Amino acid sequence: MLGPLPLLGLRAFVEVGRAGSMKTAACRLGVTSGAVSQQVKLLELRLGRILFERHNRAVRLTEDGKRLFEDVADAFARIEEAVEAIRQYQVDDRRALTVSTTASLAATWLVPRLGQFTARHRSVAVRVLTTPELMPFGGGPGCVDLAIRHGLGRWPGVEAVHLLQPRLVPVGNARLLADGPPIRCPGDCLNYPLLQDPMAADWRLWLQALGANHLDPRSIRGTRFSDATLLARAAIAGQGLALLRDTYVADDIAAGRLEIAIVAPWPAEFAYYVATRPGSERRNPQIARFKEWLLQEAAIPR
Repeated sequence: MLGPLPLLGLRAFVEVGRAGSMKTAACRLGVTSGAVSQQVKLLELRLGRILFERHNRAVRLTEDGKRLFEDVADAFARIEEAVEAIRQYQVDDRRALTVSTTASLAATWLVPRLGQFTARHRSVAVRVLTTPELMPFGGGPGCVDLAIRHGLGRWPGVEAVHLLQPRLVPVGNARLLADGPPIRCPGDCLNYPLLQDPMAADWRLWLQALGANHLDPRSIRGTRFSDATLLARAAIAGQGLALLRDTYVADDIAAGRLEIAIVAPWPAEFAYYVATRPGSERRNPQIARFKEWLLQEAAIPR
């Protein structure tokens, strides 16, 4: 490549690739969405390649974009780590290991077990962040060391290892289901109002994993709720169908407050995954210890 490296464009490209959104990337960089969009366009012109597919407010990496992201994102993460290491006054083996996950998994699975890890590894301090989206990896501000995320385990530039296999079921108020159109296949759920998780992602992923039309715009429409309790209450009130863990709504189903809309074969890929940046376990033994402990805990029958 002739001339100086387009570092501003590459930085903007990496943040948009991480976030899947120009707006979110702009917030992380402290600039406007227009500035981020302009930098990405200049980079695309210089490379002669389209790096993102634009879909309203969301963006998705093209094949060229994925190839560039895998290398460049790791390079920026290394730079962030190097800057953070210089910033630290001294190396402290008790630097908090930052772990992000959803609020519901943190409350019901991770936090009740966390004391076992800290008792076994007293030199490792753990910081748990509950966030609705996958945060960037690295040692800098706004970054995490490890994440536990729900989905199909396919995130660009991320190493994902299967952790837990919850069973999500579509549920709704009995009257709503009785009065509404019949549901004979997963795609028929789209004929009802859908109640959404904070990122409006679970329904689309569930439909995709079951071979239904996950690109139907109805899959991301509907009221969003910050946690599973609110989602269940809205479903009981007859506001629409909710996608929730079967163990979470078992009492409501038994009491007749909710009914399962359809019993569908469960897709093996739709699960919780331990997500890290490739190679991070070699560079940080704390990440390796925590990941190993998570996998051991998930394997224990309860």
